[in-house]
Amino acid sequence: MTKFAIIIPCRNEEKYIEGCLKSVLMFAIPAFAEMDVFVVDGGSTDTTRERVHTMAKCDRRIHLVDNPAGFQGRAVNQVLRDWCGDYCLWLGAHTYFPNNYVQLCYETAQQTGADVVGGICRTEPGGTGYPAQVVQALTTHRFGVGGSSFRIGGQEGPVDTVAYALFRRSVFDKVGLLDERLVRAQDYELNCRLRKAGLTIWMNPAISCSYHNQASLRAFLEKQFFLEAPYNAFMWYLAPYAFTPRHAITGLFAAGVLGGATLAPFFPKAIGVPFAAVMVLYATLAVLASIQQAIRYKKIRHILLLPFAFFLYHFIHGLGLLTGLLRLATFTAPVQKIKEPWPGAGFYRVPIRKGGLGKESAMRATATP
Repeated sequence: MTKFAIIIPCRNEEKYIEGCLKSVLMFAIPAFAEMDVFVVDGGSTDTTRERVHTMAKCDRRIHLVDNPAGFQGRAVNQVLRDWCGDYCLWLGAHTYFPNNYVQLCYETAQQTGADVVGGICRTEPGGTGYPAQVVQALTTHRFGVGGSSFRIGGQEGPVDTVAYALFRRSVFDKVGLLDERLVRAQDYELNCRLRKAGLTIWMNPAISCSYHNQASLRAFLEKQFFLEAPYNAFMWYLAPYAFTPRHAITGLFAAGVLGGATLAPFFPKAIGVPFAAVMVLYATLAVLASIQQAIRYKKIRHILLLPFAFFLYHFIHGLGLLTGLLRLATFTAPVQKIKEPWPGAGFYRVPIRKGGLGKESAMRATATP
């Protein structure tokens, strides 16, 4: 019997959790397989737990698990430490899935031999107002989010990362569990770690799901500044092999804007002219991207408002990245207060050899922190 574990970390998701679970319970799985759904709650204060508990009474496949730590890495690790099976999917409570999602992931894994399989994550507005549509437009264009194939699409084949993926359980025996020092970016670090160990991540664009982003531009930007961007810097500190230029470009952009605006009046030719040229180029690209998104989503307002939203997104994310680097430099980053991701690993990651961690290191990697 092939066993699938569906892991859904959540906290205060009363708006989405029922729809997410309903889509998951409709998954078509092979006749020789069985599925368990673990909803790992990080201390919800709304009606999330009650909603999950009610649905669990009607379907014994649903299991409500407590996660006192409150963050996703611990949620996923809790299930992986206690569950023995063949495949697991780490899904998001903000996301709805078609009924063939698991089937396509499993078939792709069998056909390609890939260790991790995912597809396209279509971003939907998180609310009914125009700000939610702005967030959708920002995060579905290459100018906004770079070359993430699972966000903007791409051809089938090996990639550096995918979201809401199917993992072979053996992956975690080879490279260890999620690094619980990372509240964000833990999935990207894990994917970098497994690629470094010689494992394969595969994207099949025929696989797709629908993700609901933040309902307001303010909430989206706050998440970028306080969580997403700083933890990119923290990830590089803990796992230098996870560095990628597309995550760093906003930091360079923010530093350039601050430096150029400050120094241009004092050095008009040496700094002012190049700074103005770069900003004109950025504005041109932002307007072109905005026009494309206005046509795509049939929102004429995007042409006027999206260029400013793109700038805010990139600048705020860049400031968050610089803040993260500053906290690392001053030894005030939260990841610097925890010396090892699991007992025996040391402050930095256990060195990875092609083919896995080796028996002794794998045992340490799967130990409880």
